[in-house]
Amino acid sequence: MLLRSLPYLLVFVLALGINFFLPRAMPGSPLLYILGEEVGRLSPEERQRVLVQYGLERPLLEQFGLYLGRLVRGDLGQSFQSRQPVLQIIFERLPWTLLLSGTALLLSSGLGLLLGVLSARYRGGLLDRTSYVGAVLLDAMPGFWLGMLLIALFAVHWPLLPVYGAHTAWANLEGWSWVLDILRHLVLPALTLTLTSLAGLYLVVRYAMIDTLHQDYVRTARAKGLPERQVVFKHALRNAALPIVTLFMLSLGSLVAGAVVVETVFSYPGLGRLLYEAASARDFPVLQGLLLFFSLSVVVFNLLAEVLYTWLDPRVRHAEG
Repeated sequence: MLLRSLPYLLVFVLALGINFFLPRAMPGSPLLYILGEEVGRLSPEERQRVLVQYGLERPLLEQFGLYLGRLVRGDLGQSFQSRQPVLQIIFERLPWTLLLSGTALLLSSGLGLLLGVLSARYRGGLLDRTSYVGAVLLDAMPGFWLGMLLIALFAVHWPLLPVYGAHTAWANLEGWSWVLDILRHLVLPALTLTLTSLAGLYLVVRYAMIDTLHQDYVRTARAKGLPERQVVFKHALRNAALPIVTLFMLSLGSLVAGAVVVETVFSYPGLGRLLYEAASARDFPVLQGLLLFFSLSVVVFNLLAEVLYTWLDPRVRHAEG
């Protein structure tokens, strides 16, 4: 387990450096966004004092060393804009991203699994051809374009759903009315994220099931007179589960970061929207904290996918032994 974790640890350490230096390579000084137009009226002494206040006067390598020291203590710093702890800001936005990404993951996984199994079972039929073409088209669509298309349909042409935020801030709703309002705001961003992540899982399930349904043990199960539903879902799907489970685990880490575009299009107050706001304001501490969170989630779920793959496939355990 330790040897398996070592490459992921190295990747995470490399990501720490990239997460620190990449925001500072962006054009524009954070002072312009902190002080606004007043930055041009500052004297050299006042400018230096502001740089010292925000810890920007030191060389980059020294700033990186101080950042690592704070990180070991669990301190991600304070936002340049709000002066609040970065960890607090992330935890305030995290529930909205978990709601959006979790809903999209459940829907895309369920639909992708069901459509993939049915397409493989009825390969060449109308359902298979329609699902395959639809998956290829969805896979080619950018998330922001699909989001704007849904806005044009369900908020402009048919004004049925809200398109801004996670709830109606000025309505002062409570109880089930508040829950219903949150669900109405969730529909379009969750649908967009579901459709953009559906195609990959569907195609993996389809190809895995097509390969499995032609194996000898499936023919044997059919020859025994077992019901087709039991043959497909108990025998074939169980043996095709390895690539499916692996892709699902990898999706857990990438879907949170992948919500950036969708949350920006719908102004959904999650981590993706926060990343856009921090990048626009050159808020380095918030950017570093978010990139660290995204990198850690991807690395952890990749490691879990590898461990789970080894546990599910006895051949891998035997080879390692």
